[in-house]
Amino acid sequence: MTQHQTGTPAQQGPRELVVVGGGMVARRLVDALRSRDDAGQWAITLLCEEPRAPYDRVALTSYFTGRDPEDLALGGQEIWDDPLVTIRRGVAATSVDRAARTVDTSDGRTLTYDSLVLATGSYAAVPPVPGKDLRGAFVYRTIDDVADLRTHVETLRGEVDRPLRGAVVGGGLLGLEAAGALRALDVESTVVEFAPRLMPLQVDEGGGEALRRLIEGLGVSVRTNTATSKIVGHRGQVARMEFAEGPALDVDVVVFAVGVRPRDELAREAGLEVGERGGVVVDDACRTADPHVWAVGEVACIQGRCLGLVAPGYTMAEVVADRLLGGEGTFPGADLSTKLKLLGVDVASFGDAFAQERGSLEVVISDPVAGVYKKLVMSDDAKTLRGGILVGDAGAYASLRPMVGRELGGDPAAYLLPEGSAPAPAGDLPDDAAVCSCNNVTAGTIRCSVTEGGCTDLAGVKACTRAGTSCGSCLPLVKRLVTTELEKSGVEVSNALCEHFDLSRAQLFDVVRVQGLTTFSEIVARHGRGRGCDICKPVIGSILASLGTGHILEGERATLQDTNDHVMANLQKDGSYSVVPRIPGGEVTPEGLLAIGQVAKDFGLYTKITGGQRIDLFGARIDQLPKIWKRLVDAGFESGHAYGKSLRTVKSCVGSTWCRYGVQDSVGLAIALELRYRGLRSPHKIKLGVSGCARECAEARGKDVGVIATDNGWNLYVGGNGGFTPRHAQLLAEDLDTETLVSAIDRFLVYYVRTADRLQRTAAWVEEYEGGLEAIRAVVLDDALGICDDLDAAMAAHVDSYEDEWAAALDDPEKLRRFESFVNAPDQPDDSLAYVGERGQARPATAEERDGGAVLIAGTTLEVRR
Repeated sequence: MTQHQTGTPAQQGPRELVVVGGGMVARRLVDALRSRDDAGQWAITLLCEEPRAPYDRVALTSYFTGRDPEDLALGGQEIWDDPLVTIRRGVAATSVDRAARTVDTSDGRTLTYDSLVLATGSYAAVPPVPGKDLRGAFVYRTIDDVADLRTHVETLRGEVDRPLRGAVVGGGLLGLEAAGALRALDVESTVVEFAPRLMPLQVDEGGGEALRRLIEGLGVSVRTNTATSKIVGHRGQVARMEFAEGPALDVDVVVFAVGVRPRDELAREAGLEVGERGGVVVDDACRTADPHVWAVGEVACIQGRCLGLVAPGYTMAEVVADRLLGGEGTFPGADLSTKLKLLGVDVASFGDAFAQERGSLEVVISDPVAGVYKKLVMSDDAKTLRGGILVGDAGAYASLRPMVGRELGGDPAAYLLPEGSAPAPAGDLPDDAAVCSCNNVTAGTIRCSVTEGGCTDLAGVKACTRAGTSCGSCLPLVKRLVTTELEKSGVEVSNALCEHFDLSRAQLFDVVRVQGLTTFSEIVARHGRGRGCDICKPVIGSILASLGTGHILEGERATLQDTNDHVMANLQKDGSYSVVPRIPGGEVTPEGLLAIGQVAKDFGLYTKITGGQRIDLFGARIDQLPKIWKRLVDAGFESGHAYGKSLRTVKSCVGSTWCRYGVQDSVGLAIALELRYRGLRSPHKIKLGVSGCARECAEARGKDVGVIATDNGWNLYVGGNGGFTPRHAQLLAEDLDTETLVSAIDRFLVYYVRTADRLQRTAAWVEEYEGGLEAIRAVVLDDALGICDDLDAAMAAHVDSYEDEWAAALDDPEKLRRFESFVNAPDQPDDSLAYVGERGQARPATAEERDGGAVLIAGTTLEVRR
């Protein structure tokens, strides 16, 4: 690299920025700078001491529930392909020469810089307890830490014939995460906390007691007011923990999670000022006393303290990016609000949670039976919100946190009541109220994206402002703000399906279901107007099919279908069709393969294996479709519904039947699921995947419903998809037995079919559903709405009423009349189809090839295309 003088007129090329550290805040800095640096003023080099790109440390525990380390990667790969960004994996900075503006690295190189950002984060603190270095003692900080923990547990499990016992030293955020990790590994867990309650920095005594009851109810033991005196080993291995008071504890694994310390050794050696308790001292611009050196994240000592939460670190990254481009951004102060799910328990803390400000009043609702503790801290006149604590139910967090320092405008207790609570109206939020603390987005910024930025929906606002793109807890509030602002701007916010129906798809579904309507004519006469359109007709056709009212081509329903559904095959670019028989789970016999191959050969069809483990047959004329179906049906196949908004495939690996790594029969389950959900019509296509182990060969987490085998059963993921906007599925439930798993999938799919919008994939539905995945989990697993019996009955009705659409059409002469090339010449095949040979098969001819004449013309060369 060439050193440049910052800001000189003769500047040639971009200036050099070296970022030391490969954590979440470092990634945010790179993203923020590149998104704003349109002129390419800075070339960035990122030094990652770990052998991987920045990843989500907050989600480390999910590594134990079937996720690959790569799944934790932050953002997309495209940032590392940027020519102005260089990432050096597995390379640490060893020293900094501030006078020369150089950084020496562990691979023997010397980098020059115009500006240097220290984002080295922190390391896990380990108390000076005798025995802390024994085999079986771990910290909980990086992917390598958790991978070592898992490897150790798996090794021990093969050596001892009893349940494994673990302990976590520390009952804070990190400690409860570590306890969740042990639980995910099926290790008995005890949390040992020196303070009198769990999470002492976030919750008060009442909240701590509620949290303790909830955690213990999940099978995790808790010992508070307990100091660990030493760890006793046996043959070099952790065997027992002893305490200052109380009985000893036999353990096989100990995880230290007592906090973190800033990694400021590089700054110390470079002569930079550090705080009394560590951390690189910076001003409100995140700059050190050296104008060319900055510090962000957990290593920065800003406003007299180091901050261990990711949201303030993100804010620092944004400030530095702004300053590097000539701005005047300053750190606005730390928002220490937190909302987490620890061991499946909601915990939130915001503002002056401990009522330290003079004259504070506390409004508390405690329900030990329901496992809920909620507290609001108010001003002495009970009008202004100062802070709060929510344990067991944090649904009001998104609405309450932005109101800190402002008048609630109502009875504070109403905000703590379940389900009928009164969240703060989005329209009343001041412009400077922080809505998304992760990305430092205010209510005013969101409003401006609507009024000036032209955003008209949640997706557009997210892309414009980044609000809700990190933890997602603010999405319900963002959605309300967008809706309110659109209405204020005179834009009618309507859920109407189209100009012919004022009802939304979900409302229309319920109307049709409850009233037992079976035809489009009935529905439009009672609830709509006009003759319908290309929007409402297919939707109603799908609704009627979902409710099992008959074949999609029966009577007037045939006029409602989309292009592909009209002929139960997929239209191709040359006017021919493709045929996809169902192959459940990708399993097919040699006889089945021969039958498909013979059909393809006899009709001259192009064949290809699909991504969903099926065989696609291309190039069929419309008049050939029934003949092809007849041959396939006689061979034991049925429609694969590749043409419908319905279940497509259930992809699987070979699982425990053949694979030496498989722990469950993934093929058997995949086949059972595909046969259960075949023909299920829905707002959009549905894809499932079943993997027989955590190696995830079936790519289940890229599916609408993904199932991954564990030693104890199955983990269930929902809301994934590939396509234009790929989404990873999210964990809905873990270690389910097969019966419970199938029941959960039944309910999830039926609830999706009933409530999603037109053409809405499950990923978008989960994201936009009020309360998100947690609310959906409450409905389908906990029966929060009391509708699970109805959902179960709906799926049972679907399974009982299934019929193969191809076979049903073959038995009906009236339906078969639809499959004629020409109405006035039903025996004459379409001669406009032309093909050329390529790689041993036929493909559609181009216009040039047609003009050249070297093609096979369907209908004239019938000996080739029978």
